[in-house]
Amino acid sequence: MPGNVIGIVQARMGSSRLPGKSLAPLLGRPMLQVLMERVVPAQRVDRWIIATTQLPMDDRIEELAGRLDIHCFRGSENDCLDRYYQAARQNDAGIVVRLTGDNPLMDASFADWSIEQFFQSNPPVDYTESSTSKTFPLGLSLEVISFPALEKAWKEDPSPNTREHVSPYIYQHPNQFRLGALRGPYNYSHMRWTVDTDADLQFVRTVFEHFGSTDFSWLEAAQEIELHPEWLDINRHVVQRAF
Repeated sequence: MPGNVIGIVQARMGSSRLPGKSLAPLLGRPMLQVLMERVVPAQRVDRWIIATTQLPMDDRIEELAGRLDIHCFRGSENDCLDRYYQAARQNDAGIVVRLTGDNPLMDASFADWSIEQFFQSNPPVDYTESSTSKTFPLGLSLEVISFPALEKAWKEDPSPNTREHVSPYIYQHPNQFRLGALRGPYNYSHMRWTVDTDADLQFVRTVFEHFGSTDFSWLEAAQEIELHPEWLDINRHVVQRAF
């Protein structure tokens, strides 16, 4: 398949539930920086991009990307599908790996494994993701999308609501796209790792402070959390928003 594998991480300062969460301190540095430290070593990704909005408040996201020497693309605030498409097109993407900046426990090994699963799918797929199998923690969330599928969605999706979430047009039209689903060997779906609230932030801080660094795998985190089930009580009450 032509083109590069481009990892695109969407991040912004204007979260309604936890404003500024992308730069919330985690191990003494911004959460988005911690995430990038964990995923940039992925061997199957040719280039990483942080995709943010054109709003002045997101100048800080671009400044952080600059300090990390990671390309920053600035696009639509609400049409995230357009933001992804334009970033992917400008970087000659053949495959897009979609991450979000509020999932700091994502890591390079999971990105590499997911990309391998995409390429090894038989029959081939246009899109695969880690959520529908209900085997991974909420917040170990990743999508692998062929550029032609992304472009088709960009051209054809008429709904501002689904365009805000990038990929619904793809997985809601299985007659038009070849869909896959990533499945793990263990069921960790009872774990909430995404950061939407103060309680979620407290949870991920507990995990990172336990390890004392960013140098651990998602699977090591899951195994350690199993040994400390009380950590899950920190944000067990948080209700995930449906779009």
